[in-house]
Formats: sequence, C-alpha cells, structure tokens
Amino acid sequence: MERDSARTLLRAQRAEAVARLAALEAERAAMVEQVVLDPPDDEHDPEGATVGFEHARTRALRDEAVARLAELDAALQRVDRGTFGTCERCGDAIPDARLLARPTARTCVPCA
Repeated sequence: MERDSARTLLRAQRAEAVARLAALEAERAAMVEQVVLDPPDDEHDPEGATVGFEHARTRALRDEAVARLAELDAALQRVDRGTFGTCERCGDAIPDARLLARPTARTCVPCA
C-alpha cells in the first residue's frame, strides 16, 4: 500500500474513532446526569439491572474505542517511520489486501 494512501485511510479511520469516542463520552455523561437527577432505587426499581448493564456496556465500548485509537496512532507512527506494511515478526511485506481490510495490522498473514 502506498504511503500517502495508507496515511489517508488511517486518518479517516482515526477521525471516525475520535467521533465514536466523543459520542460514547456524551452518552456516559447523559447517564451520569440522569442518575444525579433521578437516583435509581436498585432494590425496588425493575430497571436497576438495565441501568447497570448500560453503564457497563458504555464503559466497554469506550475502552474499545480508546484501544482502537491507540492502534491507529501506532499505525500512523509506522507510516511516518517507513515501517508501515512490514511484518514485525518476519520482516516480510504485509499484503495490500490485508492492509486494506485491517490497516492497523502489524504482521503478515502467516505470522498472524
């Protein structure tokens, strides 16, 4: 994959990841605000388990978005260093098809 096209693809995916993270942070803030305005009574509230589940789900999705952002930033650093598209294990080229499907790939197919 050409260096400029890799950078463009990674930057676009990074922008999507940043937007996703912002949306999840807004969702979490709205949940916190709702709890402050109307504290749940988990003992008597049939929705108590749902509220807890939604908090856990949002936290897990946020953690995934943060990890994705870190992967994309690492891939952009590899582009800048000139090592993007080179397997970190064997040193062979990572096929363009793999990089198009998974631009953050660090290894070729056999090493994966």
